[in-house]
Amino acid sequence: MATELLFRDDAYLRGATARVLAVHERGIELDRTVFYPLGGGQAGDTGRLLRASGETVAIADTRKGETAERVLHVPAPGGPLPEPGELVTLELDWPRRHLLMRLHTALHLLSCVIPAPVTGGNITAEKARLDFDIDLSQLNAERIEASTNALISAGAATETLWITDAELDAQPELVKTMSVQPPRGAGRVRLLRIPGIDLQPCGGTHVADIGEIGPIRVLKIRSEGKRNKRVEIALSGSG
Repeated sequence: MATELLFRDDAYLRGATARVLAVHERGIELDRTVFYPLGGGQAGDTGRLLRASGETVAIADTRKGETAERVLHVPAPGGPLPEPGELVTLELDWPRRHLLMRLHTALHLLSCVIPAPVTGGNITAEKARLDFDIDLSQLNAERIEASTNALISAGAATETLWITDAELDAQPELVKTMSVQPPRGAGRVRLLRIPGIDLQPCGGTHVADIGEIGPIRVLKIRSEGKRNKRVEIALSGSG
């Protein structure tokens, strides 16, 4: 049974109720979740499950199960576990998730400020980075920071769209990432659009308006190989 991914429709949901489907060595499966599983470079969510008994099950990580539509909530070791069939209340570590949302959306802007193929990326609550297939001499930290912050300060609402696999195949230019291809096979692909700025497949969580990101700063730029030039960013006041 697939897990209903509540965050796909509303990334701002901080909690929900769900029924436990299974408990095994890899984690806890629920029928629905607000927890985003590790994927697309974005870290998995943390938080807790509350049992009717009052016990708290700490969730240390969230991962994908056997398929992308099944989610594993990884409990902290040594704590209590729920029983299959039990109804639990989910509570997301919202401050951490919001940091991930802000940084993930900032990387979309970074991919527009630097017009080069993206060869990799990673997002944690402390910092985020993209790797580009570009000559290192073309990357200037001051310019990248100023251009990205100009977009953020202007603000723009983000939009989620869905297109069919066939429509994406007909528009290969939408896929910027060389290392990660959007999942196909479900019949449709989720896109993030920032009007006038960006449109690309993405299954992650994002802020509703890019102005919510706040100022970013470039931490470092370095070479990670012939076709990988890394730009690492953080939110101002963190990292």
